[in-house]
Amino acid sequence: MAAEPSSTVCHKEACAIQNCLQRWRYDESKCTDAIDALYACCSNMYVQDPTARAVACPRPDLLSLKIEQRSQQKVDAELRTTKPHHGSR
Repeated sequence: MAAEPSSTVCHKEACAIQNCLQRWRYDESKCTDAIDALYACCSNMYVQDPTARAVACPRPDLLSLKIEQRSQQKVDAELRTTKPHHGSR
């Protein structure tokens, strides 16, 4: 049976992302350093123990994908500048 994911590993980095997103009204482009710091923390954890898991970290395969996407300048989400239109029926 697998161990429970750690709730403390990379917690500080995950909280920094949330604080940044709140400060910048969820504009992810303002928080890239915080996101990169979380991904670096998670990568470090997996290098030290490939079977480790943390609540704050994506699974290793997803983390690899996210890091690859960020290296190609692809962000996880884009800030919407307009509100979605909800037509009436």
